[in-house]
Amino acid sequence: MTANDAVFVYVTAGDRDAALKIGRNVVESGLAACANVFDGMESIYRWQGAIEHAKETVLVLKTRASLLDDLTNKVVDLHDYDCPCVVAMPIQGGHPDYLAWIAAQTKSLEQ
Repeated sequence: MTANDAVFVYVTAGDRDAALKIGRNVVESGLAACANVFDGMESIYRWQGAIEHAKETVLVLKTRASLLDDLTNKVVDLHDYDCPCVVAMPIQGGHPDYLAWIAAQTKSLEQ
């Protein structure tokens, strides 16, 4: 796997339990190699014409670019938000052994 094949997927969730549920599911299903959960984020955003301020939990997933559509669909299915944040960021470089680990822990297209 090269750095161009790996992506970080940034997801926000309403609380730790929701993020853990999503993270565990996508790792168990092979759609992500790892899920990091960060509590304590505060978000300010516009929703349905109003400015909102909410505490959220961030979920960062590591996966293959080729799995992004399936991963996004799974996160949306599991999420309790009407319009969940699920965005991918390419990995531009990194430790080759770590990138190989992401590849080994995620399902290949042949599975």
